[in-house]
Parts: sequence; C-alpha cells; structure tokens
Amino acid sequence: MQATEKLYFTDSDLLEFPATILDVQATEQAHHVILDRTAFYPTGGGQPNDTGWLDQSRVVDVFEDDAGIIHHLVEEQGALAVGQTVQGRIDRARRLDHLQQHSGQHLLSQAFVQASGAETRSFHLGSSTSTIDIELQSPTADHLRAAEEIANAIVFEDRPMRVHLVNEDEARQLPLRKEAAVEGTIRVIEIDGFDWSPCGGTHARRTGQIGLIAIKGYERAKKMTRVEFVCGHRALAEYRAANQTALAVAQSFSAERDAAPELVARALQENKSLKKRLRELLEIAVAVEATEMLASATPAGDFKLVRAVLAGRDLEEVRWLASKITQGAPAVALLGVKEGNMARLIFARSPSLNQNMGQLLAEACQLLGGRGGGRPEMAQGGGPDAAKLEAAINLAAEKLLAD
Repeated sequence: MQATEKLYFTDSDLLEFPATILDVQATEQAHHVILDRTAFYPTGGGQPNDTGWLDQSRVVDVFEDDAGIIHHLVEEQGALAVGQTVQGRIDRARRLDHLQQHSGQHLLSQAFVQASGAETRSFHLGSSTSTIDIELQSPTADHLRAAEEIANAIVFEDRPMRVHLVNEDEARQLPLRKEAAVEGTIRVIEIDGFDWSPCGGTHARRTGQIGLIAIKGYERAKKMTRVEFVCGHRALAEYRAANQTALAVAQSFSAERDAAPELVARALQENKSLKKRLRELLEIAVAVEATEMLASATPAGDFKLVRAVLAGRDLEEVRWLASKITQGAPAVALLGVKEGNMARLIFARSPSLNQNMGQLLAEACQLLGGRGGGRPEMAQGGGPDAAKLEAAINLAAEKLLAD
C-alpha cells in the first residue's frame, strides 16, 4: 500500500475533501480507516492530530505509521467500506487553533534567535498553552519582552507565509533556521523576510492569521529555558480571564482596575502588620492563661500537673501554651485538642524534670487508636477516637502520679 497523499502539506486551509477508502481495520479499541488522500493532520512534530468526520463517522485520532500510511481512528465504522468514496470534514475550530499556535511558534523561535541568540530545541502544543525549550542559560523578563515584541511586529505586518516542497540539495541552499529531520522531499515553511524552517505541521497563509502572541511565563528546565505562550484565540481567552480577575480584585477594593496592584500591596502590608500585632497580643493572652492554669493545677510532689481538653484551639497555639506552662516552676502539661473525629495530644515538661513525655504520649495514643512521639521534654500525637481524649489524658496523669 502506498503512502497516503497529504493534502494538508500544500493547503492548511483545506477543511473538506473527497477520498477513497483503501482499507478498514477493526481492533478492540477502534476502527482504523485508511484513505488514498487526507487533509487530516496526524499527531507529530509537537502538534496534536486533527479531529472531524468521515461522512457521519467521528474521527477521534489520526496517526502516521513508519510506511507513511495515515490511520484515521473512528468511533464507529458504520457504513464505511473498502472502495467507498467518503467526504472528510476537519473540525474547523481545532484546526485553526493548532494552526495559530504552530505558526506562532515559528515566529517566536526566530524572534528568540534575533533577540538573544537562543535556538529552539523542542516544541509542545498543549490543550491550553504551548511551550518551547530554548538554549538560554540566564533568562530575564527583558529577553522575553524583546522576543515577544519582534514576533508581534511580524504578525501586525501581516507578512505572507509560503510552503516550499524541496529536495535535500535545494534545502541546503535555503537559510534554514534548523536542519531537516527527514530525507527526500522536505517541506519548508517560509515567513516572508523573517524565517525559513522545515516543518510538517499546519500553518497560516499570512502572519496576521496567527493573531496576538503572548508569553505567559518561563522556567529553567534541563539547562535550558522553557517558555510558555499562547496565540490567537488562546491569547484572547487569556486576556479575558486575566482582565476578569483583575476587575474582580479591583471591585473588592471599590477601585479602578489599574489601581488594584497598589491596593493589594498595601493590604498585604497591613495584613502583615496586623498578624505581627495579633501574635504579640496572643503571646500576652497565652502567658496569662498559662499562669491561671498553673494556679489551679494539681500538685504532684515536686511539680504541678496541668491537664486540659481545649476545644476549637489551633494546634500551634496549644504547643505555645504548653511551652509557657513549663517555662517557669517545675510543671507537666497534658493538653488535648479535638479536630472533628480526631484527637490531638501535646505533652510537655519543665527542663528540670526527668519524665519521658515521648514514651508517656505513645502509650496515651494507643488508647486513641493512633500514635505519636517526640523528645523527652515535649511530644505530640493523636488518633481517630476523639471520644477517648479525656480518658487518654487521665491515663497519662495516673502514670505520672503513680511514679
């Protein structure tokens, strides 16, 4: 069987075409339909496949095998049969989206070469954003802004984009941005006066069709820089989402959108100051609470025993309270907190005492159906049986008093 004729190679705008079915292969997962010619783009080169229909049968996946034969995977075979002429229809929105992103990648890759000498080493067209990995060791916001400006200038000039099918000798005479990865007939995409690149993907006829190119961000990846970007309709959707978020933030301050960053920064600073003040006040309150608990604590020989179940308290705050109780006169704090069905325990002792809080807490946690541990001076743990929290604390107290 001969390789499938690739109609998308010369006309990426072709969305409907007639073709003859050469073979239909049924598998457990899908039905493979092989045509003599197709405008469906198969997955490859970082670009996902087209979807659409063969007559009334939905095409959900397309791939090319090593022999150059393109397989169309359809949900149901229906009336499709060998020798039949079918009408292929490409999903218009998906084709345009992929066409904009892939063409935009060509522009952006050449723009990075011109802006910072950074060659593109890989490309991935994702479902919401796309990425290129470029050879840029120390990326900055200025690098990205410069490349973005160059790429969008070419978009706004609406330059022609042309497809050239050349042999290997002819390809060597062209100013290609990268070497061709195939042999024989090589498909080259030219952006007038800007870029020449071998590529098998779907592309725009003019750069204006790509629409706005926007870089969302970047990160270091495997000694290169991974640049995330959107083009065309994706850029419009990205702007709408970002604008809606900015308007919502500004509205919460009853302010204009552009005033939101300054107001947010001010609110964060105020929140930081309030948290600091709250912590200072909490420290005072916890110190007073610790003093009161010690005053009513049970004497146990040479130390005081404080035991309590504290409802609705933050665990960090309870640890702080245990430290305050055991800072001064010799004391042991056996404190518990209920968090839904969970029971939490924090046991602590003064440095002058020698009881092992880690061992004591481990035994108490067994009653709660859990476990815990820590240092001899302070330990933390818990279990799922909150109903036995008071019993676990009392068990620990009894062991202390018995010693």
